[in-house]
Amino acid sequence: MPPELTLPEFHRPVPLGTVGQAGRRLALEATPEECAALAGRLGILDLASLTASLQLLPEEGGSVRVEGRLVARLTQACVVSLDPVGQAVDEEIAFRLLPPGREPQDGPDDIDEIESPDGIADLGEALAELLALALDPYPRAPAAELPAEAGGAVTGGFAALAALRRKG
Repeated sequence: MPPELTLPEFHRPVPLGTVGQAGRRLALEATPEECAALAGRLGILDLASLTASLQLLPEEGGSVRVEGRLVARLTQACVVSLDPVGQAVDEEIAFRLLPPGREPQDGPDDIDEIESPDGIADLGEALAELLALALDPYPRAPAAELPAEAGGAVTGGFAALAALRRKG
C-alpha cells in the first residue's frame, strides 16, 4: 500500500503553464483553519492572518519569477516571560519557480529558487516557508527582564572567588 500523501497546511498549487506570456496576478489568503494549522507547525501561539499579493512573470527557459508582498499578523511567546507578544510581518518577497528538470542556483546573490518537478508550484507552501524565515527568533515582551543569573552575573558561593580573580 503506497504511503498516504499529506498536503501542506496552506496548499495553493499553480501549474507553471497557466502563467501565460503577460503574467498573472494572484491574491492568496489563508483560512482560519489553515492559519491555526500553520501556527502549530511554526510553534507560535496564534496566526491571525496570512495574505499575499503576487505578480507571476514568465522568464526564459520556462521559469516564473514571483514578486509581491507577504503580510501576516501573529502572536509568539516571549522568550523571557512566555507572555504573548503580538507581531506583524509585512515584507516584499521575490523568488523564482523552476520548471521540471532545472536545478536551483545556490549563489549568495541569487534569488531563491523553488523546484517544481511536476510543473506545479505550491505557492502556499512557499509563503509558509517565507513566513517561518520572517518570524522574530527572540520575541520579547516590552517589560520582560532577564533574571540576574541569566545576565552573566556571578552569584552565590563563587561570587567572592570571581571578585578575587578580577582584582588579580
